[in-house]
Amino acid sequence: MAETRDFLLEIGSEELPSAPLADAVRQMERLVTDGLAETGLAHGTVRVVSTPRRLAAIVCNVAVETEEIHEERRGPAAHIAFDETGAPTKAALGFARKNGVDAGELVRRVGPDGNEYVFAERNVPARPALPLLSELCERVISSIKWPRSQRWGSEHVRYGRPVRWICALLGGEVVPVTYGDVTSSNLTYGHRVLGPGAHEVAAPAAYEGVLERAHVLGAERRAEVIREGIARLEQERGGARVDTPKRVFDEVVNLCEWPRVLVGTFDEEFLSVPHEIICESMLSHQRYFPVYDKDGGLTREFVVVGNADPAFDANVIDGNERVVRARLDDAKFFYEEDLKVPLDDFVERLSSVVFQEKLGTVRQKVMRMERLAVEVATEAGADEQAVADARRAAHLAKADLVSQAVIEFTNQQGVMGGYYAAAAGEGDAVCAAIRDHYRPRFAGDDLPEGAVGTYVAIADKLDTICAMFAIGEPPTGSSDPFAVRRAAIGVIAMLRTLEGPRLRELISCALDGLAEQGVEFDRADARAQVEVYFAGRLAQIAKDEGVSHDTIEAVRAVGVVDPTEFIERARALDRARADEPELFYDLATAYARAAHIADRSLGTDVDESLMGDAERHLLDACAAGGDSVDAALARGDYFAACEALAELREPIDRFFDDVLVMDSDTGVRENRIRLLNRFASVFDGVADVAKLPRKGK
Repeated sequence: MAETRDFLLEIGSEELPSAPLADAVRQMERLVTDGLAETGLAHGTVRVVSTPRRLAAIVCNVAVETEEIHEERRGPAAHIAFDETGAPTKAALGFARKNGVDAGELVRRVGPDGNEYVFAERNVPARPALPLLSELCERVISSIKWPRSQRWGSEHVRYGRPVRWICALLGGEVVPVTYGDVTSSNLTYGHRVLGPGAHEVAAPAAYEGVLERAHVLGAERRAEVIREGIARLEQERGGARVDTPKRVFDEVVNLCEWPRVLVGTFDEEFLSVPHEIICESMLSHQRYFPVYDKDGGLTREFVVVGNADPAFDANVIDGNERVVRARLDDAKFFYEEDLKVPLDDFVERLSSVVFQEKLGTVRQKVMRMERLAVEVATEAGADEQAVADARRAAHLAKADLVSQAVIEFTNQQGVMGGYYAAAAGEGDAVCAAIRDHYRPRFAGDDLPEGAVGTYVAIADKLDTICAMFAIGEPPTGSSDPFAVRRAAIGVIAMLRTLEGPRLRELISCALDGLAEQGVEFDRADARAQVEVYFAGRLAQIAKDEGVSHDTIEAVRAVGVVDPTEFIERARALDRARADEPELFYDLATAYARAAHIADRSLGTDVDESLMGDAERHLLDACAAGGDSVDAALARGDYFAACEALAELREPIDRFFDDVLVMDSDTGVRENRIRLLNRFASVFDGVADVAKLPRKGK
């Protein structure tokens, strides 16, 4: 077995920003793995260790040299490679040149087929690992991509932050690496305060132990220490909960090397301010974690993760309390100032806020939302009070966009509007609707809690969707600045909870609102595009919920865009196929046969005087089947509609057994085709059965 040693590359630098560091970890693992493969050095697992001041790759069992390779490649037949005199031909010279050998070194040998060929043989000697790793290290350091890279001193090389040291080892031997003005060694550097200065690393396997003795932990261990500290704090406070959003938590992990969980407090007066802006101020601006009591109420305490000498914990806490006090003072000031302004004044100020260049201001969008919210509420069967609440909530929904608190804390739009509406004496349903109307913000997010909030949220999102298509700026694969995809998914999710509103009618209402404000667009084209877009989203949702692809396409082909109807119709069709597969696939074949001969341009009006028994039997079956299908669709019983279609199998089979459709008499032939048109039309309201696979396919 070839000799192997562990390999270490550590890049030490000034403190790296958190988010780019997380991406650099992924890059480092890929670059080292791919680089080792390119060099031909066998190796074991690759693991990356990171802290704010270092990025390191540890590779187990790296071969100390590459394997010696004997290459043999077959070329042209010998009689083609050499002429009668034995001199190499152009074919031999080209083959030799391609494989890096002289034509005189080509070997003649009989191949497996009994014919003689020429072969190029080349031995690639083993190469020592050290120079290969030197090149690899320098390539890795220069290849890591940062959002913003820096140069330092008079150097021209770049990195995320100035590089201060490189520790590169193969076993106990230093791998020579130079990057800028930094040369590799077997030294790493500890925590700036708790383990300052250089620390010798005897071998890669000892690296993490050396770091820990120097008060430096890797990312996974730091996260574990922080979670353990938070868990102890929660337990000590009898079931308290510390809010640790993943994005902020991951950032905090990358801001320290030796974490300590500390607790600070802020003044009682700030608890009178909406907890959302208090928490956002702490989380987004300072990376502090709010503490809630066991009943879910915000407390005065917050968690800060320190990275200093424990002897100075009190100083760290005091400094952070001073910072948070200033931040919360600002939040309290913004909130109190906003309360002095009537919400309707905020609404009028929206006239100076552009929604989109071609679509006017946010105030104009609010006017469209009011109209559309009333339409949704009315179609949903809401009472007069709920309709009035929907109109009022839509009117005030965007008011907080010009408030000082939302300008400072943009994530709290809607939430702050709900607080301001409550302070102004608006009804509970209106306040909740304003608060919730941005929901759902993404797939799987909570829907608005109340019906009024659902009406307003649908109006807001559907207006945006229709507006973008009307002005010819729909989402593309790379651009969706108005989040039309998320809005469409949200509209579908909410409409599935309501009975009454029909998406097609709501789209028309939204487009009417745009036209009334003077937006110029092709109404028919815009409507068609929006409906196709929703159908595409519905198809994906149905697929995610387990409906088969061909069933989805069969429903989609008949132009269904109402979310509940689309999903339930597709499920019913799948169920019918599962319960009676032989019958259903035979029916699909019969439909396809009829549809293939049918000519819709001839219409469906038949002359019964030209019919025989089989034709009349089919006509009666189409009439009865059509009535059954219509009744089933009217009550939303899509499975019953499928069953009604299945009953047409016998009469259509009898028709084709007894009747020659393409009769020589033009009148008879066209009458029979009209009958087939009538047969096919019964299916039109349910699904395009031709899209379903026929038996045996």
